Amino acid sequence: MPSQLSQQNERRHDVVVIGGGSAGYAAARTACDAGADVAIVDQGPLGGLCILRGCMPTKTILRSAEIMALMKRAREFGLTPVTARADLSAIVDRKNRLVQEFADYRIAALRDPRFTLYESHAEFVSPHEISAGGLRIRGEAFVIATGSRVSEVGIPGLSEARYVTSDEMLDVRQAPASLLVLGGGLVAVEFAQFFARIGTKVTMLQRGATLLSDMDQDVGRALASAFRDEGIEILTGVSFERVTSSPSGKTMHFRQNGVSQTRSAEVIFHALGRRPNLQGLNVEAAGVKVIDGRLVVGPDMRTSQPHIFAVGDVNDLTPIVHLAIQQGETAAFNATHPDVPARIIDHRLDSEMVFTDPQVAVAGLSERQCREQSIPYFTASYPFADHGKAMCLGALAGFVKLLCRPDNGELIGAQIVGPEAAELIHELIAVMYFHGTAQDLLRIPHYHPTLAEIVTYPAESILEQMGRV
Repeated sequence: MPSQLSQQNERRHDVVVIGGGSAGYAAARTACDAGADVAIVDQGPLGGLCILRGCMPTKTILRSAEIMALMKRAREFGLTPVTARADLSAIVDRKNRLVQEFADYRIAALRDPRFTLYESHAEFVSPHEISAGGLRIRGEAFVIATGSRVSEVGIPGLSEARYVTSDEMLDVRQAPASLLVLGGGLVAVEFAQFFARIGTKVTMLQRGATLLSDMDQDVGRALASAFRDEGIEILTGVSFERVTSSPSGKTMHFRQNGVSQTRSAEVIFHALGRRPNLQGLNVEAAGVKVIDGRLVVGPDMRTSQPHIFAVGDVNDLTPIVHLAIQQGETAAFNATHPDVPARIIDHRLDSEMVFTDPQVAVAGLSERQCREQSIPYFTASYPFADHGKAMCLGALAGFVKLLCRPDNGELIGAQIVGPEAAELIHELIAVMYFHGTAQDLLRIPHYHPTLAEIVTYPAESILEQMGRV
């Protein structure tokens, strides 16, 4: 019979959620709404990556740089030129105030009395039990939502030279004179443009053939063209060799097209990706399948243990916040409704936004995915440089591209590089949701002059390819 002490140190819950970020909180809320006794285990700081170190702080500082860039273009719009100078410390203060507001709201939600919150590190001791803060917590179901961390890269000399990540860059109060950005993904491009716009000399070194190399190449090329116009140096297709340091700065040695090159800067910014955060979780004791450092899940978000689910960045499927929330809700529903058909994630409407200038937004299938999966498609694009409202705004970079099925014109993918792309893409996602077609885009009224009406031009081109006009 257990001793009184061991009984005091034991807790039981229907659903135990490990991690209180966006995915974890969505899972906890959904399970609680289903009538489950829910525990959340989070070692803090409470709030989650999106609020504390991701979406919200980066979009806040990017807005400052966007306004500054517009101020510098005053003469172009018939205005008296102004001297625009960034006060990075004030930008960080504004960011911190907003982040604290968002975090306070999330923390209050996590401390809702409907949940039991354990502010502690969690470690599996068996498939049905974790250790947290000196307690043994047993769950009928677990949802792992521990997020991600910066990837470790094996570039000789990089650690010794000391680099910064996005976490540190968000708190820098004095802009470096020069910045060497390693990588060309979402984090890399947003920070690169921010610092370039506030006066830092920025060089980007990207291993892929283009920026945003997970997307179609015309997307990355369009963004790179806009960046180069702002003075950002971009080198793609590079192979990193080593990093050296001197009192005057840090130097990356690399090869490009078989030629050895170097670039130096005051600061090296490591933006070479993130990886699932399984540190200290002891998933071996849980008996779940792990491949290449990520928790393997099915479309119902179950791991190889049917009562253990993994959602958000920790499964490395789609590291996007709104999709992580959808995964959390799906996992919690399945954990609390074992006797009904499982809900699954439909990735047909997956989307991704990049808040550079021009913005980048993609939804559904890309051309590369269509080719890889042997999916037939028609495609057409139209440039913002030839669109009336964009010309009025002085926002000429980029294009809209549609992908449609050749037989009936159903919209299966969309890509936008240009002004307000992250807002415009949602019309196309809505059309895709209802399996709408290029012809539907032409039938839907579009007010003139608006940015949104640009989608009608590639739709017309696709119908011409189909022989319907």
